[in-house]
Amino acid sequence: MSTANGYRVYAAFAVILALSGCDISVDGDGSTKINGSVHIPAGKAAEEARTVNGSIHVDDNAAVTSAVTVNGSVRLGAHATASSMKTVNGAITLGEGAHVSGSAGSVNGELTLANGAEISGSLVNVNGKISLSSAHVGGGIKTVNGNVSIMGSSHVEGGILVEKPNSVLFNSDDPVIVIGSGAVVQGDLRFERRVKLYVSDKATIGTVTGATPIAFSGDNPPN
Repeated sequence: MSTANGYRVYAAFAVILALSGCDISVDGDGSTKINGSVHIPAGKAAEEARTVNGSIHVDDNAAVTSAVTVNGSVRLGAHATASSMKTVNGAITLGEGAHVSGSAGSVNGELTLANGAEISGSLVNVNGKISLSSAHVGGGIKTVNGNVSIMGSSHVEGGILVEKPNSVLFNSDDPVIVIGSGAVVQGDLRFERRVKLYVSDKATIGTVTGATPIAFSGDNPPN
C-alpha cells in the first residue's frame, strides 16, 4: 500500500473511531447524534454538526463550524457556510453560493458543487464522481477512482491529482476527466494511473503529467 493510500484509509478509520467512540455526546438541540439525521436550520448559531449513521442537511443561508458523519450524505444549502465537511460513506453537495472555508472529502461518495459554490481547501474522495458547475476550489482536487467534471466558469487552484490505486481500492475502469469550455485549472494535473482526459479548446490548464489531453470543441466531449 502506498503512503498516500495508507494515510487515506487510516484517516477514514480515524473518523469512524472519533465519531463512534464512547466520548461522543448527544446534544439536546439535535446537532450531534449517534443514529439519525441532523438538520441545521437558518438562524441557528454556528456549531458542529455530527452523526454516525445518518445524513446532515444544512439549510439555505445557515452555518455550521463543521459537518461530519460516517454513513450518510452531507448537504450544504444555497449560500450556507461551513469550515469543513467530511463523510466516509456518502455524498457531499454544496448548493449555489455555498462556502466551505476549509476542505471537504468523502471516501466513498460523489462530490458536487453548484454554481458559485466555493471550497477554500481541497476536495478529496476515493470513489465517486466529482462535479463542478461554475464553482471554485482553492486547494486542488484529489481522487483515486472518481470521474471528474469541471464545467462552466469553474476555477480550480492547486491542480488535479488522480492517485494510483492499491489492490484494495482498485477499479479497472479508467477515470474520465473533463475540463469544459471556460474552466480554469491552475497547477499541475498529475495522473498516476491511466485516465481519459478531455480538455475543451476554450479551457485553461496547467502542466499535464501521466496523460495525453484530448481536445474537444463545444459543450461536451466525444462519447
